[in-house]
Amino acid sequence: MYPSILIVDDEPYILQSLGGLLGDEGYEVITASNGYEALKIIDVQSPDLVVLDIWMPGIDGIETLREIKKNHPFLPVVIITGHGNIETAVTATKLGAFDMIEKPLSIEKVIVAINNALNFKRLEEENRYLRKKTIEKHAISGDSPATRELCQLIAAAAPRDAWVLITGENGTGKELVARTIHYLSPRADQPLVVVNCGALPENLIESELFGQEKGAFEGATVRKRGKFELANGGTLFLDEIGDMPLKTQGKILRVLEKLEFQRVGGSRTLSVDLRIIAATNKDLAKEMAAGNFREDLYYRLNVIPISIAPLRQRPEDIPDLVKIFFQEIATANRSRAKTASPEALAALQRYRWPGNVRELRNLIERLDILVERDTIELEDIPPSYRGEEPEADSPGIDLFNAGSLKEASRRFEAAFIQHKVQQEGGDVARAAEAIGVSPSYVQKRLKRAGRE
Repeated sequence: MYPSILIVDDEPYILQSLGGLLGDEGYEVITASNGYEALKIIDVQSPDLVVLDIWMPGIDGIETLREIKKNHPFLPVVIITGHGNIETAVTATKLGAFDMIEKPLSIEKVIVAINNALNFKRLEEENRYLRKKTIEKHAISGDSPATRELCQLIAAAAPRDAWVLITGENGTGKELVARTIHYLSPRADQPLVVVNCGALPENLIESELFGQEKGAFEGATVRKRGKFELANGGTLFLDEIGDMPLKTQGKILRVLEKLEFQRVGGSRTLSVDLRIIAATNKDLAKEMAAGNFREDLYYRLNVIPISIAPLRQRPEDIPDLVKIFFQEIATANRSRAKTASPEALAALQRYRWPGNVRELRNLIERLDILVERDTIELEDIPPSYRGEEPEADSPGIDLFNAGSLKEASRRFEAAFIQHKVQQEGGDVARAAEAIGVSPSYVQKRLKRAGRE
């Protein structure tokens, strides 16, 4: 299907000659002799691009352009004029014209401008699609009163530029909330830079945050931009702000007050325009009372407070989350999405979820790997998630009934690994690190245990 182009000009010769030339190039051509007619055609036929003359009777090209951009902001418009001047070009550009070509028209220039405009439109459409998919990916899922209230807070906070402080237990989705706010904000096309405040090496904190000049200290062999500079124009997400050392809190506060800083080893003051979102799993009121967190930093960050309820307080969300996680896994593996029976879902809703949504996600991935059937039944859910004692808590009966030392060792290893994975909230990688083996080894043993 060829792109359709609307030519708007009060000169019949231009409509005929330019229309013929563009038709020969394979475009579908529509013509209009004035602005009123053009606006009606755009509403009905939705052309891919408009070639618009500036000087016309009735409403001129500038007013027509204004109306087009008001009602069809993503429709590219190429201006043509026989009276080109800087003022007209500036006005047309401010109103959103893609390009401007003077009469007498050069068909080569017209074709180049049209191709560039159509390519730009295609890239814009791809970007809008990708942004929509990104927002969907980071959408907060669930229908509990707590989740609906959270979504309302996010919707209210996102369009503003006010700073946000997110609190909640580990695994509740604080980073997900931060990303959702960013992708729904006017800064969505700019970077979102994440800083794990608890993981910053104390001797390199300033370099990581503010950057460094070449030769600033031993090992600084190149100039480096810091997180603040990288986030310029966008959002800086300070994750686990409650774990930041007091000394660093003071340095951060001074920068946050004016959004100005110097690179380590530099003398030039740099200014940035960014939004701050911070998050913590700690009770900052208690941390301030204990002298572990600065009150002035807390009040600087806590403009819009958002508290995320733990999963145990919103069990109504679990069926939706289970469905979403199974679908995500199926999409990644190009397989059919599994489902959970009502009895299995009821058991999951009764569980306390100390690891919150992250633990649920890990369990669903584990069930997807270990259970071959398309439907997860109650008996597929590990005993500890069903409210029963895990085998690893009382291994003696199983072990002493084993027929050989090798069999007893195998049973103990399986129970021990399952227990460790449970202790780590279903996180296979952390369980593997805790017991000193590789994640693939743990996955293999879990899969074998699921078949027995």
